Amino acid sequence: MIKKLLKGLNKRKLKVFLLFLACSFFAWFLSNLSESYESRVNFNLNYRNLPDTLLLGNNAVNSMEAKIRTSGFQFLYYRFWNKRINVNLSDVAYQNGRFILSEDNLKKQMEQQLSQNISLLDLDRNQLTVDLYQVATKEIPVVAQLDVQFEPNFILDGKPNVQPATITVKGPKNEIDTILSINTIKLEMANVSSDFSERVLLVFPKKLVNSIFSTTRVEVSGKVVKFSEEVFEIPVKVTNLPEGYSVKTFPNSISVLCQATPERLKTLSPGDFVVEADYRQLGNTDSNELFLEIRENPENVFDLRLMVNKVNFVLEQE
Repeated sequence: MIKKLLKGLNKRKLKVFLLFLACSFFAWFLSNLSESYESRVNFNLNYRNLPDTLLLGNNAVNSMEAKIRTSGFQFLYYRFWNKRINVNLSDVAYQNGRFILSEDNLKKQMEQQLSQNISLLDLDRNQLTVDLYQVATKEIPVVAQLDVQFEPNFILDGKPNVQPATITVKGPKNEIDTILSINTIKLEMANVSSDFSERVLLVFPKKLVNSIFSTTRVEVSGKVVKFSEEVFEIPVKVTNLPEGYSVKTFPNSISVLCQATPERLKTLSPGDFVVEADYRQLGNTDSNELFLEIRENPENVFDLRLMVNKVNFVLEQE
């Protein structure tokens, strides 16, 4: 009974001792952390405000070491979290073929971003060489790639609308001079009978490793309308006849199939079309056939089609 009591008492004393030991260690630890220390820490660099004519290269320095004086609490923070410093490149200087920021410029920028209880003592370099290269800019038109299957008697009214219609590319002049246009990925749609609008990605050439683009997506939209068809009988006109001759064609008029909105078809007449055959196409041949072309056609129609593309003829002397 007495042994058990002494044993329990010893355990309680041990626990109390350990508790006081832990408290003492914690107080000592806090006391040391509150003191000032000098040490080197690592800062990650985040480049900002590049001049319009420059781009950051792939070999840019992304970290820098500095010697600072601060409390142990701050050093403990830096042990677990790397501090990020924004480097303003608007004042970068070009010297001896390199772009540099001076040590004074770097220190001034860092001191503005560090808290007041941190003293910046030294940097691991007397200047920062920044991997930059000269670039040019160019406006590139965007071309929409469509694979649209419409419902019967529906069609796209005009060309698809692309917003923005052009994008800006920035890069080395010898790279961007090779770019004439940028395509979208193919927009595939089926059974379309109404207006559409889709955000689509752009397809960039893989060889442009040092160029950047103002956007990666554009809005492609289109107005879809219902159309009708009507056939117009158009007289055949023959041009460039030999002097003193006339010609008769068989037939003397040709059917032209026109697709447009029903409202537009109501305003059209055969006089809005001109179907011609150029006599000079025969050259020195003795053919008795002339090929036809639609030389004039009204605006705001979707499609025009000759039902017959050639006629027989007889040349008569006047």
